[in-house]
Amino acid sequence: MLKTASALLLSVLAGSAGAQTFLSATLNNASENPPTVPTTSTGQPRPASFGTASFFIDSAQTFMTFTATIFNIDVTGSQTPDVNDNLGNAHIHAGPAVTPTTNGPVVWGFFGAPFNDNSPNDAVVTPFATGVGGTFSGKWDMGEGNNTTLTAQLANILAGRSYINFHTTQFAGGEIRGNIVVAVPEPETYALMLAGLAVVAGVARRRGRNGRAASA
Repeated sequence: MLKTASALLLSVLAGSAGAQTFLSATLNNASENPPTVPTTSTGQPRPASFGTASFFIDSAQTFMTFTATIFNIDVTGSQTPDVNDNLGNAHIHAGPAVTPTTNGPVVWGFFGAPFNDNSPNDAVVTPFATGVGGTFSGKWDMGEGNNTTLTAQLANILAGRSYINFHTTQFAGGEIRGNIVVAVPEPETYALMLAGLAVVAGVARRRGRNGRAASA
């Protein structure tokens, strides 16, 4: 199954013009500024939170899709009994002065507020059926952004001046963070990105059908 998906995506990419860009991020507590040490609301240690993310920019640089998976952050508010690990917001931050150890403004939100995946809304959140965490995917279209646009932020993203950040009740400024860097993906990553693109396309089709049905 994985080899088939990988082969399919590779054939799609090989048949398209221009150069697509793949990026990735590894999220953890130590990358936050300042670094975070998760605890419960009563001050007891809780498991370190972490995650990974993959990004794809099309050859015309008109959109960026992403898939992120996070662990030990409560995506629904009911995966654990404590409130400190509840997910509040999730964003991409970027700016000309951003480095792996400095903070920058929110340029695109995909969970909570601000929410900018809205033209159209391609956001998909899939909480883990068991365990704590979940998977997120979405599509940053050219005109979307938090007082900015994808076009305006491409230079920062491609130069490593951006990061993905998940904010919790305990750490409103961010509990886990990962610098977004250009990557050469393995076949497994191609397959994951294909799956993420398929999910986004499926959501768009369903929302289109629902909209037509509502107007009928």
